[in-house]
Amino acid sequence: MKRSTAPAPLIETAEADALVEGRHGNPFAVLGPHRASDGWILRALLPDAERLEALDEDGKLLLELEQAAHGLFVGRLERDPGRYRLRATRGRESWTFEDPYRFGPLLGEMDEHLLAEGTHQRLWEVLGARATTLDAIAGVHFAVWAPNAERASVVGDHNDWDGRRHPMRRRGTTGVWEIFLPGLSEGARYKYEILGKDGALQPLKADPLGFGAEQPPATASLVRDLSGHNWQDQAWMTRREERGRVDQPISIYEAHLGSWKRAEKGSRPLTYRELADDLVAYVRDMGFTHLELLPVSEHPFDGSWGYQPIGLFAPTSRYGTPEDFRHFVEACHAAEIGLILDWVPGHFPTDAHGLAQFDGTALYEYSDPREGFHQDWNTLIYNYGRREVANFLVANALYWLKEHHVDGLRVDAVASMLYRDYSRKAGEWLPNRDGGRENLEAIEVLKRMNQAVYAACPGIVTMAEESTAWPGVSRPVHEGGLGFGYKWNMGWMNDTLAYMARDPIHRRHHHDQITFGLHYAFSENFVLPLSHDEVVHGKGTILTRMPGDGAEQFAGLRAYYGFMWGHPGKKLLFMGQDFAQRAEWSHERSLDWHLTENPPHAGVQRLVRDLNCLYRETPALHARDCEAAGFAWVEAGAAAESLFAWLRFGPVGSAPVLVVCNFTPVERGGYRLGVPAAGRWLERLNSDASDYGGGGRGNLGGVDSKPLAAHGHAQSLEITLPPLSTLFFQLAR
Repeated sequence: MKRSTAPAPLIETAEADALVEGRHGNPFAVLGPHRASDGWILRALLPDAERLEALDEDGKLLLELEQAAHGLFVGRLERDPGRYRLRATRGRESWTFEDPYRFGPLLGEMDEHLLAEGTHQRLWEVLGARATTLDAIAGVHFAVWAPNAERASVVGDHNDWDGRRHPMRRRGTTGVWEIFLPGLSEGARYKYEILGKDGALQPLKADPLGFGAEQPPATASLVRDLSGHNWQDQAWMTRREERGRVDQPISIYEAHLGSWKRAEKGSRPLTYRELADDLVAYVRDMGFTHLELLPVSEHPFDGSWGYQPIGLFAPTSRYGTPEDFRHFVEACHAAEIGLILDWVPGHFPTDAHGLAQFDGTALYEYSDPREGFHQDWNTLIYNYGRREVANFLVANALYWLKEHHVDGLRVDAVASMLYRDYSRKAGEWLPNRDGGRENLEAIEVLKRMNQAVYAACPGIVTMAEESTAWPGVSRPVHEGGLGFGYKWNMGWMNDTLAYMARDPIHRRHHHDQITFGLHYAFSENFVLPLSHDEVVHGKGTILTRMPGDGAEQFAGLRAYYGFMWGHPGKKLLFMGQDFAQRAEWSHERSLDWHLTENPPHAGVQRLVRDLNCLYRETPALHARDCEAAGFAWVEAGAAAESLFAWLRFGPVGSAPVLVVCNFTPVERGGYRLGVPAAGRWLERLNSDASDYGGGGRGNLGGVDSKPLAAHGHAQSLEITLPPLSTLFFQLAR
């Protein structure tokens, strides 16, 4: 006699309780359709429904599910329900929707393997929120890394921010959770609700790989589809490899988008699309080769200027959408301008919706504050030794270059990454595994990043803001360096600004502050930076550092800019300094553009434009910026006169340039300087020209050499040096 087999229970009580209470760590094992010994069981969790039905793909009723617990509906079917839909009813209201729990996983085996290894260079293609189509149904695939979570859910307007509604599927050993939510699309707001191992709910978290975000102070992530942009910058991208060579001119205009110029009488910043017209046109007119933006990754606090980012993969929504940002990038390229972004892999803020304690543990950050907390900035430090975190940072660098066609990254605060004792007292830091102060893991991340971006994106540049004597910052990794293309020359900046701030009568005693930089000028590929950091926090501006009355200040500034553009190294100038802004920079207001109607300020602006033009069109001034053979002193010892003269050389066959600086308010007539070749030396630029607001003193367009030996040369020039001036002479060919 056969025993009758009892039908499988529709759901175990413990499973039901865990789902209803939001504790279940494996919801796909329970929800959706599942084969049973006697057919199929269908389960769905919908806390706000009173009645739930399953419909076939033609809209016909398959079954009405019964409510096994509050909001938990179950039912039995004889066959696979196939492409069913659910219809919920509450009172007189009903709605039909796709069940997320009928869809299988999206992450493939190779993606899982690379994620587990921490080597997935296109991380943004598997994590985050990506609009996609599955089984002919449009929706959004969400995936987030939270290895120590007990449960992870997507919450948003679509489910009344209820974490019980859409718990995610955990993928093997990767620590990644995923779910496909049908019906969601561009612009949907969302966050992740994460239940820690200890049973505690974390604050709702923004997506670490979200492509969009709400405008601060709101903090939700936004679904943004990056797949539909029709790029129009192919001509630029084709030539980018040539433009990225070290022998090419690089003159950078550094800007903060929110305060470069304001719209409508200062009431709001310009949008990406407005900036694509106004800012790009200005940078092109001024002759800069590149535009560098203070960080545009999403950040919660305006006062951080972007240097405390939370959404590393999201162009800040303050100025528009990712599509708007891409339009801005294209405008730069159409204007023959390279775009560099400030990139911040050194730290992140402690805001509750960010990366801090993301899954209830120190996931992205070091757990020990002696390694993981920046005392100066009250921020957290990435755990560079964790392979997934290192991969997150490297992939983010690639993301901006690949997905948004950005041309370079300036890496912020590299010194803080290189040293474990950075800005720490004894006992406040932990040594590395060898007992030293170097952060070996961070060093490897920087090397790996540079190797990855230069291999994947020929022609891009990376630049390190690094203020110490660390060797080989801009040397290739295979030669023992960090692999950057360039290093900011902070020593040059500090020394020369200090020199220029002195009363000219005292400069003779500090002559080496100008000459010292040439002792190491070719040890790295240097950028000469006059950046945003030099015009804040009581430092004044570059103009106000110059001593003397108004006219003397402007003359000193013009001479200093001439010195900078004649000096070996690529150039960088922060916005406002191009027209001698007098007030310190504030991120809360526009630059003082009305000053450009004032002749002295307009003169400085014309000078910067002409310096850029001269620099770009003269190989001797840029082609060997980073080679010792491209430079030679003519006069380095005239301390009593505070006078300097040097030669710049370009490729074979190009004409050399003589640069002369007079940093005293005394005109020097009949001054003799040796030159390496006979002929007429054209006065290409004179910072004292009347067009720039100077006195119009000079050499009437040029000087013929004479066979009188000077400074080790058989030929020499007898020139007039206006007070507080820099002059450029080039041998006529």
